[in-house]
Amino acid sequence: MANVAFIGLGVMGYPMAGHLAKAGHQVNVYNRTHSKAEQWVKEFGGACFTTPKQAATGCDIVLTCVGNDDDVRSVCLGDDGALAGMSAGSILVDHTTASAELARELAQQAQTQDVGFLDAPVSGGQAGADNGVLTVMLGGDQATYQTAKPFMATYSRFTQLMGEVGSGQLAKMVNQICIAGVVQGLAEAFTFAENAGLDPDLLVETISKGAAGSWQMENRYKTMFAGEYDFGFAVDWMRKDLSIAFAEAKKNGTQLPMTKMVDGFYKEIQRVGGNRWDTSSLISRYKK
Repeated sequence: MANVAFIGLGVMGYPMAGHLAKAGHQVNVYNRTHSKAEQWVKEFGGACFTTPKQAATGCDIVLTCVGNDDDVRSVCLGDDGALAGMSAGSILVDHTTASAELARELAQQAQTQDVGFLDAPVSGGQAGADNGVLTVMLGGDQATYQTAKPFMATYSRFTQLMGEVGSGQLAKMVNQICIAGVVQGLAEAFTFAENAGLDPDLLVETISKGAAGSWQMENRYKTMFAGEYDFGFAVDWMRKDLSIAFAEAKKNGTQLPMTKMVDGFYKEIQRVGGNRWDTSSLISRYKK
């Protein structure tokens, strides 16, 4: 068992930190809204602190899961940041979906302190975090990954080191590009099915067994047909993730016409107040 710090107790971080505590680790937590950290301690034990530095001090591994690049910098860098409290030989793992550039920046800073670093965005959404079955894609060195892997195993079912620092974030960008295309395809297909008078359950039971099958199809078809979107991975978060992918695509010369089209559709959903709707809400554009 180890001393662990978890920074960022949002819809993902809260249960992820909980799995670490359930596994027997001593977990220190920090959250910008301190009452959320106090609530977590009441539920899982451990201790809460008022700065990331305090939470990270004396810990073997520090894990962060916040909103965006600026949020990561605010909790990791500076006099009160996590790195200010970390000792040589400890490891910083960032689960935030952020830019590859930020990952390289943090790795460089960590290296000056002899602290290991992994960029480690996750896939699986809130349900995956709650149930401890996330997929984690990582960038960093093999030795650091092997040391951190048992900790991540408490809230994931699969982890993979993709390459050097930044590779985890690049893989997450690919993940989000794939999801955008799949969900738009389902929105169009299910609208077609509804207009054609097909039974949704029979339809998905059949085509999900073939080449059209996907996690999105099996887990979102009922709510998509029902017009229910008040749950899951928010449109705001998806657009943030896609903006990171677009910036990287500009650097490496990749054209993403379909993804940009779908991003425009998500922008339409934001305009009608669907900022926190699940990404499957693309089908709402076709609902009469």
